Amino acid sequence: MTRRILFFCMGNICRSPTADGVMRAKLKAAGLDIEVDSAGTHGYHVGAPPDERSQEHALKRGYDLSPLRARRLLARDFSDFDLVLAMDADNVAHARALCPPAQRHRLKLLLDYAPHLGRHHVPDPYYGGAAGFEEVLDLVEAACDGLLATLRPR
Repeated sequence: MTRRILFFCMGNICRSPTADGVMRAKLKAAGLDIEVDSAGTHGYHVGAPPDERSQEHALKRGYDLSPLRARRLLARDFSDFDLVLAMDADNVAHARALCPPAQRHRLKLLLDYAPHLGRHHVPDPYYGGAAGFEEVLDLVEAACDGLLATLRPR
């Protein structure tokens, strides 16, 4: 049974904290007690809050990302979390180097939970404009809905 979920991207200031905040809200609304966290494959922003643009766009949809702080993905995350969900293939490649072979089944792409979108990667909005942050929210919400469906008691 899934009790802990970790989302990760490169810097842990845009995509993965967005997924963290969205999933926390969806789990709370569903009455499910599952721990959520987020991390980055690179340590550029350790200790920093999510990007202001991510926070702004998320808040417009009712998700408060302000308490979150960036941290780096650790090898122990693969034993501590039941699911370790990446935003894109580049970050899966970085994570695979840390992940013990016996725990590789925990490492997946977030958008695996939204196959109807026909997408595999949540694009990094960091260097773009508002539309990129909205697209991230759209993709993450759809994937979190799909993930939530797999977590509900049968």
